[in-house]
Amino acid sequence: MAEVKLHGFWSSPFSCRVIWALKLKGVEYEYIEEDLLNKSELLLKYNPIYKKIPVLVHDGKPIAESLVILEYIEETWPENPLLPRDPYDRAMARFWIQYGATKCADAIGALYVASEEEKEKAAKEIMEVLKILEDQALGDKKFFGGDNINLVDISYGPCAYWLPAMEEAVGVKVLEPSTLPKLHAWAKNFIEVPVIKENIPDYDKMLAYMRVAREKLGKN
Repeated sequence: MAEVKLHGFWSSPFSCRVIWALKLKGVEYEYIEEDLLNKSELLLKYNPIYKKIPVLVHDGKPIAESLVILEYIEETWPENPLLPRDPYDRAMARFWIQYGATKCADAIGALYVASEEEKEKAAKEIMEVLKILEDQALGDKKFFGGDNINLVDISYGPCAYWLPAMEEAVGVKVLEPSTLPKLHAWAKNFIEVPVIKENIPDYDKMLAYMRVAREKLGKN
């Protein structure tokens, strides 16, 4: 059996994405925790372009960027599929994953670095982006994948668990039952899926880490 290793960081939602997919596929792997202030020679060797986690190493071959890794996992271990079998449905799943990687990621990133004066505008922009996601992608489904989570759900995992912590760190409200009821319910359901619940960082520890990081940016 080919060796599988994952270089990650404890609080990273992008590392968690990969862990969830590997667990759902039943793939055994070795986890290597990286120090982001003192990155290992192996990490720099495996991801010389971005020098970031996560990096999946399969039989000595490195794959970087969490969404690329998710696609690789899906293709390499086809059992327990995480994308629809129908070509059109697969295309739509990839469309919404890409929407998250661009529109949602940009909006959430802007909130994370927002100053006191900017935070309300940043929160409103995220809400507008998530409202489109709620109305046009999630609808009345329990998960984006229907009754079970799929790669779309996994790709939006940061919205389910990390976004509420970011809201608390910044001092705004976005993912609320009154404003985004279906997406709020999805987030609660997603976190209760056993493989997700068992593989997320401690909330208080993560929140403290976020606050320190924002202080270093001069935002708190």
